[in-house]
Amino acid sequence: MPNPRDIVIIGGGHNGLVTAFYLARAGFKPLVLERRHQVGGAAITEEFHPGFRSSVLAHSAALRPDLIRDMDLARHSLKLITPEVEITTLSPDGRALILRRDVAKSAQQIGQFSQKDATRYPEFRRAVAQAAAVISKALAMTPPQIEAPGSADLFGLLKLGRAARALGKKDMFSLLRWGPMAVADLAAKFFETELLRATVAAQGIFGTFLGPWSAGTALVFLLRAADGERSFAQGGIGAITQAMAAAAQKAGAEIRTGAEVIEIRIKNGAAQGVVLSTGEEILARAVISNADPKRTFLKLTDPVLLEPSFTRRLQNYRMNGTVAKVNLALSGLPTFTALNGNPEALASRIQIGPEIDYLERAFDESKYGNFSRAPYLEVTIPTLADPSLAPEGKHVISIYMQYAPYKLKNSGWQDESQRVALADTVVKTLAQYAPNLPEKILSHQIITPLDLDETYGLTGGHIFHGELALDQIFTMRPILDWARYRTPIENLYLCGSGTHPGTGLTGGSGANAAREILKDLKARQ
Repeated sequence: MPNPRDIVIIGGGHNGLVTAFYLARAGFKPLVLERRHQVGGAAITEEFHPGFRSSVLAHSAALRPDLIRDMDLARHSLKLITPEVEITTLSPDGRALILRRDVAKSAQQIGQFSQKDATRYPEFRRAVAQAAAVISKALAMTPPQIEAPGSADLFGLLKLGRAARALGKKDMFSLLRWGPMAVADLAAKFFETELLRATVAAQGIFGTFLGPWSAGTALVFLLRAADGERSFAQGGIGAITQAMAAAAQKAGAEIRTGAEVIEIRIKNGAAQGVVLSTGEEILARAVISNADPKRTFLKLTDPVLLEPSFTRRLQNYRMNGTVAKVNLALSGLPTFTALNGNPEALASRIQIGPEIDYLERAFDESKYGNFSRAPYLEVTIPTLADPSLAPEGKHVISIYMQYAPYKLKNSGWQDESQRVALADTVVKTLAQYAPNLPEKILSHQIITPLDLDETYGLTGGHIFHGELALDQIFTMRPILDWARYRTPIENLYLCGSGTHPGTGLTGGSGANAAREILKDLKARQ
């Protein structure tokens, strides 16, 4: 007879671990089942070449402060690194734009390109910060019911409305106007320097199948601003999920790795438990999926058990990824022409994508099934802040590459020549700014959208479990009428990034889901 459990959580990614912690803290006994050899999902650190470790997928995070506090992650050996330089954007003409957390210092640097932009930059940062403060409140709330909002929904919307009104008429209307805009238009509204415009625009397209001229990308930019400061972790990004796992276990959760769920067992319209690839069946009062919505409903459950309209809408949920990842093991630190060995700039996120048109052309190629031959890159050198990730004197480079479509036009990512061509393109692009990079490469780790799907469980290779678009956020994430972490199947819940807010490595989806699930579990006691 299967051993009954309080709660089973499918997937040990960061949101699943956050949900497990809050449920355990409330007195329940969640069991987290992770199919890979370690927890973490897309937030893991692994050795990819002898002696070299890297944040394999995600390389930065913007964890919610309340989550860090509640889970007491510092006590579980987590040390976050927040560089003073936010981002460095390189130009082909040998110059670099270095933006810092200090607004005045950033404006001074911008003044080397345009005094007009230097004057406008503090106003831009103020306006974005005010808009982000309102949006952050929306990110922490449960999306309201549309047809019949309850008192809690109305109260939440009232608080959100008051926060928006507190902005004042000008800033409130700016917030309403900016959301549907293309991020290229938002950048052009404030700045004339192309390098600065591109720096802003890139934050509105990161991880999406959208270009800087796509409608709604300004909202993506604001969502990322609302997430807060982006940090690295000593020991790689996997140190975050290892600390989360320790916190969840201390609270009373159980975690099993190497436990692949192949089926959610459903009876009489309700989830009864799960079946593992070994044939083991685990019964549970509630099943929570940290997998993406399509994997949960179209692979782990029988779609026949769902309403045809729900299945059809879910099939139309867009989640074709466009991001590839290349990690490099290096014999030494490459020389970036524009940075002259500037240690602060090298230790930040480095952007290759100097113009709006450059970013749009990169997107254009992906629309036709090709990966970008002049791609947008986000680069970090984690060994500068954490030398333990590589042998002494050697380095690791972590590179996000965009755009690499999940579906290629003429062949698939199974074709090794495509993988090699992708890595060559990334290296050649970066070598335009660091000419001696190729001679220092000891090894590559190449992760395509297909790898993200098959190895890491991200359907379609989408790093956010679904497109961050105007019709797939808030009350429509993943689909309208089912944005409150509950599902059409009783006792089955979602807690992954395919739910609101779903903006990346913040823990927001897991924390929000736990709050709603606890309401249901306590009501049944």
